[in-house]
Amino acid sequence: MLLHDEEIKRHCVEYDMVSPFDEALVNPASLDLRLGTHLMVEQVHSPTLKLHDISTATKENPYNLAPGEFVLAESVEVFHMPEDISAIFCLKSTRAREGYDHSNAGFAECDWHGSKLTLELRNNLRFHSLPLYPGLLIGQMLFLLMTGTPTRSYAEIGHYNMQPIVTPSWEN
Repeated sequence: MLLHDEEIKRHCVEYDMVSPFDEALVNPASLDLRLGTHLMVEQVHSPTLKLHDISTATKENPYNLAPGEFVLAESVEVFHMPEDISAIFCLKSTRAREGYDHSNAGFAECDWHGSKLTLELRNNLRFHSLPLYPGLLIGQMLFLLMTGTPTRSYAEIGHYNMQPIVTPSWEN
């Protein structure tokens, strides 16, 4: 079952499911997410992604995501998912229409906690850059009530709990 606006608000306020929580970001069936202050950027001579701070970037002076460029980004929001709710990240349709793409890997397991969402972003345009800056409305989370509680939680078996900034693959 997909949570509606009042249930999203209730879980965010009563159970601190998402912080900081801004009620203005609640939609009828989702919560808008904002871009945080760190990216991980590909390097020409190394397979390792380099941490890049964009905290001083603005709408007027953004980090320019080059055509075809891939970055890992982070949400402003930190998640503390309850044991009976999971969530799916979707790129905002406005961003997709502008040329942004997301790898559809944004799934928040129940009991995932203390972490910002890491986003896999790409510029699909061939000729123009796309702006990235803190606070950009980049996507939305759809919250799903599970039919029960799993026997093994993500708190026990997950790799990405307690990640305060954008995080590369745990296998690297």
